[in-house]
Amino acid sequence: MARSDAGKDEAGRFAYQGLDRVIHERARLGILASLAAHREGLFFTDLKAACDLTDGNLSRHLTVLSDAKLVTARKGAGGSRPQTQYRLTADGRRRFAAYIDLLDRIVADANPEPSVEGGRSRPGLSQA
Repeated sequence: MARSDAGKDEAGRFAYQGLDRVIHERARLGILASLAAHREGLFFTDLKAACDLTDGNLSRHLTVLSDAKLVTARKGAGGSRPQTQYRLTADGRRRFAAYIDLLDRIVADANPEPSVEGGRSRPGLSQA
């Protein structure tokens, strides 16, 4: 393939327009990953510990995720204190899965040679 032809198929290949800004922030990515791993949801205090966030930080990120309709909150009482449990919405689960698929593509694009681990082929960065 001539040099001028190579750019035609590559135009915008590494632009990754599908990176969801709401999800891509580190703390929100951690929150979504935690909730994806716990289908039944997590209470605020458990989510705070899992993501190593302060009350205020977690609250702010949950507000962003809730406004984007990625998570839902259910308030209840646990002993003498009110408790709030958070879960991924169906749309949140779908968007998170699509985001993870895009991250897989990014890793594959960074290393077009699949590595073999335990007899299973997977995309990834090659060992240097």
